[in-house]
Amino acid sequence: MDIILPDPKTGKRYNAQSSYLKNRFGKKTVKISLNGNFTCPNIDGTKGTGGCTYCSAAGSGDFAGKPFQAIAEQFEYGKNLILEKWGDDLCFIPYFQANTNTYAPLPRLKSLFEEALAQENVVGLAVSTRADCISEEAADYFMELSERTYLTVELGLQTVHNKTAGIINRCHSYEDFLQGFNMLKARGINVCVHIINGLPFESREMMLETARKVGGLGLHGIKIHLLHILSGTKIAEQYRKGEFTAMTREDYIDTVCDQIELLPREVIIERLTGDGAGDILIAPLWSRDKRAVLNGIDKELRRRNSTQGCRI
Repeated sequence: MDIILPDPKTGKRYNAQSSYLKNRFGKKTVKISLNGNFTCPNIDGTKGTGGCTYCSAAGSGDFAGKPFQAIAEQFEYGKNLILEKWGDDLCFIPYFQANTNTYAPLPRLKSLFEEALAQENVVGLAVSTRADCISEEAADYFMELSERTYLTVELGLQTVHNKTAGIINRCHSYEDFLQGFNMLKARGINVCVHIINGLPFESREMMLETARKVGGLGLHGIKIHLLHILSGTKIAEQYRKGEFTAMTREDYIDTVCDQIELLPREVIIERLTGDGAGDILIAPLWSRDKRAVLNGIDKELRRRNSTQGCRI
């Protein structure tokens, strides 16, 4: 697909997922977050305990469904909320979001994923996981899935810097990530990589290096997150002790714009900031105004007269 920036329809200076999906499926396409009641290897003791230091009790699935509710019920509930907001001319992508969604035997994965795909007006599937939790048999199944639906496997990397990964208790290295990523890439599976800006002790150059390296992997999409400091997490304790500071909105916008300029134009940008659950968000409080952040990114790209990929 030819990428023309700025987008003649939206004016966006990056390859936004909303436009990509609308062009691909002919109508607005919305993800519905689901909870498959998975855990994680650095929660259950397989690799560590306590989870990543920034991760909430919901396993980064604060907006996903209820873990003990059937997938079809979760999907129906999420769909009805979306229909109230956007109307009924939509199609959907079930999104397994909370915790590590390949951390189970293959029969269980198949049962959950196939149930989601069987729902009405579903055009794809998104599965969020860790690169070190993908078996060869799961990768083979994903290859088969990708031949019959629009599949994206989302890999949480967060940073390419192993020192930072140790600080946040990630319990895998960049090299571990590459093994899982290449397993999927070799099978032609779409991969979206998650990175986080504002992790403790990382400089802007370190954040840009993460974007630069990830952008060179030939990935399908990327999600750029802001570090949300949430109550009840280890990172909240470190923040309260003054061990590190949260990013300002200005620094975040500048950093994201720098990263956009370093990403190949064909990479789909699925997210430029995230949502921290309002009742447990400690900092940065400015992140509650998501629209202002996104508008600030658009404004800064226009001021620079720059576009995605212009610095490659």
